[in-house]
Amino acid sequence: MISITSTELNYLVFRYLHESGFTHSAFAFGYEAGIDRCKNDDNVVPPGALVTFIQKGIQYLELEANLSGSDADMDEDFSFLQPLDLITKEPNELHNIVKAKKENLSQHKSESNKIVNGSTHDNARREHVQEREKERKEKENEQRLEKIRLEKEKEQPKDEYKETQHTDQNHTEKHEDKTTVENLNNRAYGGPEPMEISQSPMSSPNDTPCRDVKILKGHSSEVFACAWNPSAPLLASGSGDSTARIWKIADGPCDSGVQNEPVNVVVLQHFKESTNEKSKDVTTLDWNGDGTLLATGSYDGQARIWSRDGELNSTLNKHKGPIFSLKWNKKGDYLLSGSVDKTAIVWNIKTGEWKQLFEFHTGPTLDVDWRNNVTFATCSTDKMIHVCKIGENRPVKTFSGHQDEVNAIKWDPTGSLLASCSDDHTAKIWSLKQDNFLHDLKEHVKGIYTIRWSPTGPGTNNPNQQLVLASASFDSTIKLWDVELGSVLYSLSGHRDPVYSVAFSPNGEYLASGSMDRFVHIWSVKEGKIVKTYTGKGGIFEVNWSKDGDKVAACFSNNIVCVLDFRM
Repeated sequence: MISITSTELNYLVFRYLHESGFTHSAFAFGYEAGIDRCKNDDNVVPPGALVTFIQKGIQYLELEANLSGSDADMDEDFSFLQPLDLITKEPNELHNIVKAKKENLSQHKSESNKIVNGSTHDNARREHVQEREKERKEKENEQRLEKIRLEKEKEQPKDEYKETQHTDQNHTEKHEDKTTVENLNNRAYGGPEPMEISQSPMSSPNDTPCRDVKILKGHSSEVFACAWNPSAPLLASGSGDSTARIWKIADGPCDSGVQNEPVNVVVLQHFKESTNEKSKDVTTLDWNGDGTLLATGSYDGQARIWSRDGELNSTLNKHKGPIFSLKWNKKGDYLLSGSVDKTAIVWNIKTGEWKQLFEFHTGPTLDVDWRNNVTFATCSTDKMIHVCKIGENRPVKTFSGHQDEVNAIKWDPTGSLLASCSDDHTAKIWSLKQDNFLHDLKEHVKGIYTIRWSPTGPGTNNPNQQLVLASASFDSTIKLWDVELGSVLYSLSGHRDPVYSVAFSPNGEYLASGSMDRFVHIWSVKEGKIVKTYTGKGGIFEVNWSKDGDKVAACFSNNIVCVLDFRM
């Protein structure tokens, strides 16, 4: 009796089908499943099975011909099938299985939020905002009714309280409406957006008064990013409404006569009005060093370069997925972008063309940051960090050590240390002089969303102040770290929900933070205490200081941007 091993059978069938034009690796799973089913008691495959497998191979050539046209599509089609299906079912049955599962997947995608290649941070933020807003409204209504009930119980007999409860509740609500902050009318977009000064126990005695707050209204969706121009009184904001905006903010305090005039704003459309496309969320933006150009990154995978007057200078189109981060180098001749398509690209601004494509990650690129004019770092959902250099075909350094997605990376002011933070609850500090991390910062109990270095220490404009790293986490805390010792200086616990953004003032003395709890806090770095606080009506995605350190911008999930005066 002739016998053949599974390995020999596999090889023969592969050779036959490959020479017949069948190339898809998905069928290998079917071979293994079928071979296992056909083995006899001696762990060998009877010769008749070879004929059966070759017949199956011819049938699958027919199935391949009836599926999608491209190789990539066919690989996807075969991924819908189970190994046992490949052995036991006829091609027409398999075709129907693929068709049904593709239709179901397409329907699921249309009903879901945008989720790209497994990277769900922005969707998680939106879902969290919606949940928190619902909870907040319910809780505020409960607290308001309870407050009214307790006050009335103290002031009048119980029988009178029952009769007057509804009337007094309406009166209280009208009184609260009068205490809301009504700000400036925007000439182009109509009425003011009220913002309340927090009266909750979380508030500091130093709440920002209403006259110190300017509300910028015009976006029609969440505002994800904001950045002050480094040389002019301009604030850029980017939103899920497929626009960025450049706001002209007059110098001086918000309650001055100049500030009571409507705000000039330029709208940067990221879609053609004729097509009415609305799926090009502006996810990130950055001004160049001299403030003459604004770069925006979008969900459509394109980076765009604008003048500060709002003129579109160029569109940079090579990425195949949403752009989540982009940065100018200090010289301003190159722009670096990182995308969900797993790549980073350096763009030559003079030519408007890409200079070099870096394809080292195996997952979406979440953040990029320049070390100097030619060297930069990238991080990814693949848990890796690569340090790359223009002109080099491989990373000049690779850091591994995180156990989960690396959300952000930042070089210190002198470019000697690199900080990273991850969903593994840790931040780490790296040096190009060694392969392993210098410090493993482990005090957070949930993932760390972002990090920032203070503009202090040797080689900065504030050389006599200590270099500090701030980390903001989903555990609702901010940690200030001594980077020489790798220990916590302060744990800042003023927020109740995830903290998405922190920013140091230009002099390094203060830290601004924004959270999903709707609070903007400004902390003293020296004392680790809140010195100012403000609350709005939506979660906060980003905070940013003006170049002079006298204003803080914050962008909110309820479509607005706020500018807060800061004077101590």
